[in-house]
Amino acid sequence: MQLSPTTEKYILHWGEMGTRWGVNRTVAQIHALLFLSNRPLHAEEIADTLTVARSNVSTSLKELQSWGLIRVTHVLGDRRDHFQAHQDVWEIFRVIMEERKKRELDPTLTVLRECALEAGNDAALEAATRARMDEVLAFLEILMRAYDDFKHLEPATLQRFLKMGGKIARFLGPDEKDDL
Repeated sequence: MQLSPTTEKYILHWGEMGTRWGVNRTVAQIHALLFLSNRPLHAEEIADTLTVARSNVSTSLKELQSWGLIRVTHVLGDRRDHFQAHQDVWEIFRVIMEERKKRELDPTLTVLRECALEAGNDAALEAATRARMDEVLAFLEILMRAYDDFKHLEPATLQRFLKMGGKIARFLGPDEKDDL
């Protein structure tokens, strides 16, 4: 498969961004390739197109499947598995947010809640330290409640909400803390 210079630039950059987000470069590049592709691709074609080892492609495809970002599909007359990425950017965003919440934030909240319970029996824990721990817990719980409120919105509704930008903040007025 021959990539256009723009497609190649996009895929390379997506790989770079993936490493900054904590995702393996090849995983991110394969996701970008499948997202931009107008047809399902098989593993050998992905390996050839990106010039990466077939074993690396196989591992990366399993990772993308575990995130729910790609799916296996079949092509008539070809016994190989072909892969296709979600094409709706809002669905991709939703899947990534849900997976990151499940893999990163939920375990963190569990530990923070355990720490909050254990703090009462920890005589060596200073009050100021406990207050900071409680503040982080409260912050993450507010964020997760907001996420739960918004995750079920239709993409069009969420898009309208996000386009409102700072209008809501200006409508609500300054917070007392903003006056400091």
